[in-house]
Amino acid sequence: MRVKPLVKGLLTFVPGSHLFLPKKKSDGGAHCAAYCYGVWLEHLTMLRENGLRDIPDTLAELGPGDSLGVGLAAMLSGVNNYYALDVLQHSETELNLKIFDELVEMFKARAGRPEKGCPDFDCYLDENLFPSHILTQDVLRASLSEHRLDRIRRLIAGQVDDASAAKMSLQYVAPWFDDSLLKEGSVDVILSHSVLEHVIDLEDAYVIMYKWLKPGGFISNFIDLRAHGVDKIENGHWKYSELLWKAILGKRPYLINRLPYSMHRSFAEGAGFRLVCDLKQYITNGINRRQLARRWKDLSDDDLACMGAFMQARKDAL
Repeated sequence: MRVKPLVKGLLTFVPGSHLFLPKKKSDGGAHCAAYCYGVWLEHLTMLRENGLRDIPDTLAELGPGDSLGVGLAAMLSGVNNYYALDVLQHSETELNLKIFDELVEMFKARAGRPEKGCPDFDCYLDENLFPSHILTQDVLRASLSEHRLDRIRRLIAGQVDDASAAKMSLQYVAPWFDDSLLKEGSVDVILSHSVLEHVIDLEDAYVIMYKWLKPGGFISNFIDLRAHGVDKIENGHWKYSELLWKAILGKRPYLINRLPYSMHRSFAEGAGFRLVCDLKQYITNGINRRQLARRWKDLSDDDLACMGAFMQARKDAL
């Protein structure tokens, strides 16, 4: 096993240890406009292919991370109300404004997706690798109007009057732990990207998402099931005993929950969702079944090899 994650976990039990623990460096994700642009285009395109007919009016994002860039990309596509919900506050206004301006230029140029997505959604894009069948000229003309861009900038900066708030909203809440934060049946789409693998109360999370969604609404989640640096082998996190894992986790508010994809699917369906997209990624060089800790001895072969999944599901109308 890697010693560093264990040391970090044990140090969290020492009062004041956060003062000398190195801060986590950005991994090149949400602090980058191109990354946020690509994530949004991926989720939006796949949602259209799996039943979403219109640009959602209200979007909630779980775990936006370094910036609100994914949600801002959504607003530049026509989303009017965006809720960013996180455990810890990472995002800062100055960075969000910078990313917003960069995103504006990307949408005005109808830039192609920056990198091949996971899943690969290029077959749904035009010859320039842009979803022009969704973000048509008419849609972008309205969503990128100067009046609308100015209103979004003011929302990012916290400069909003009652008249503007009635038409558009941007709310960043961190930390959030209350399922009454959003009105029941008020959200069109709930999105997360490499987030649900960190949620401890995962079953409750799917129940809450179902509660918040309007009938006919969608969840769209990419779930990264790898070891996240705890072990050099991508599925190596399943070889640690419960005692050792508690030591590695320490008092950190989140690390990874180690739950396999079958449990995500089970919790989603148990909450009432109907899966409309279920695309998985596999590895061939992970740990073998003999190395699994007692808790994970009954993992299916599929779960043992599944290191990522793109899941979309619908709350069907009654």
